[in-house]
Amino acid sequence: MHSTREEWLKHLASLLAPTFTAARYAVPVNIRFSCGWPGGGSRQTRIGECWHCRASADGHFEIFISPSISDPLQVGAILVHELVHTVVGLEARHGLAFKVCALAVGLLGPMRATTATAGLNILLSGFSAVLGPYPHATLSASDRPTKKDTTRLLKVACPVCGYTVRTTSKWLEVGFPVCPCGATMAQAE
Repeated sequence: MHSTREEWLKHLASLLAPTFTAARYAVPVNIRFSCGWPGGGSRQTRIGECWHCRASADGHFEIFISPSISDPLQVGAILVHELVHTVVGLEARHGLAFKVCALAVGLLGPMRATTATAGLNILLSGFSAVLGPYPHATLSASDRPTKKDTTRLLKVACPVCGYTVRTTSKWLEVGFPVCPCGATMAQAE
């Protein structure tokens, strides 16, 4: 039993290393694993991310698995995908070198959103029995309060003709604009 997600992911990566070796790839030893929101894109669609060891001050690859995923088989398949990035190099992106390795270790395309083959799922199920439960519960990004946009433009409208424009609060401190019809405009909702 593992008490942290990081330990669980690290152990799973060590169990997966022979699969890569059998496919003639070597999993680097300088990898850190974490559960965290991937950097770019939508939180709903981006479920894993790998950062190059050159980005780390101490030369480690950094693999992140989205906290929106808690199913150990899906986490395992995402981890395999991110490990492929470490073995072929992030420069390969999802191109031919990535595809050759991904197919060799049991992933199916499309390469930007791989899924595990039946054989890889069987392997991951066996590893999951060894590892115990993934120590994580699904985290929903939809319940997170959103930060109010403080730089947005404010809508001002003419009370006479309805003509509308947008401006910043800074300019409204100077005074409200005058409509082309001659009336002073007011802030609208």
